[in-house]
Amino acid sequence: MPKQETDQSTLNETEIMGLFDSRASMYGLLAGLYREELEFDRLQELKRMRFPVGTGNESIDQGFRDLHEYLKTAWEGSVTELKVDFSRTFIGSGVSGYSAAYPYESVYTSERRLLAREARGEVLQYYRNNNLKKGRWNDLEDHIALELEFMQIMSARTRDAIENGDEDGTLNLIRCQYDFIRSHVNNWLPMMTGDVLKFSETKFYRGVAMITLGYCEDDEALLAELLDGAPEPAVEVSVA
Repeated sequence: MPKQETDQSTLNETEIMGLFDSRASMYGLLAGLYREELEFDRLQELKRMRFPVGTGNESIDQGFRDLHEYLKTAWEGSVTELKVDFSRTFIGSGVSGYSAAYPYESVYTSERRLLAREARGEVLQYYRNNNLKKGRWNDLEDHIALELEFMQIMSARTRDAIENGDEDGTLNLIRCQYDFIRSHVNNWLPMMTGDVLKFSETKFYRGVAMITLGYCEDDEALLAELLDGAPEPAVEVSVA
């Protein structure tokens, strides 16, 4: 599992590209864990991973401790336990907006915790402006998995822009990611994380939630650092 580098002052171009590769990998990993229930082969992959220790972010460190604690004794039967916990945590009884950690931004940003409200339209506009579609996955655009996947794709695009020497494109991509994570992901992720800790009964999903929370907090700071002192775009770029 990649560890995020935060000191950019001494990184060369190759290392910066590696940083964006690492971000894309991490966002892809997290998105997949929220997208669907875990299968045994994926559980085995996670058991083989080495987790960083002492990242400097308390949420990430707690999340890795919880995840490690669960995975070290996980076996084939744990898949059933995790599927039950996934359903309990993210789907719940469905009787109200307060019975689970519903993974949709609209639930946490609309007055009555309802689906498909203003946040959905806003994130959909980000996807459209960047020529992205949600594909065959039948869920709403403001699902946490799709928001994290957006960050994954944009990070990969940034890496390619750096490699191609496209400085303006690189800055615009970083600006878009910073605006998206600040205005959307981190605008509701702390609230959803609190509900995951409330409803989840395994250290696995509590760990995943804490890692996601801490990683996105650090990533917003990282993107702000990368943009610090950067020239303003010659023309206004629409990112929302």
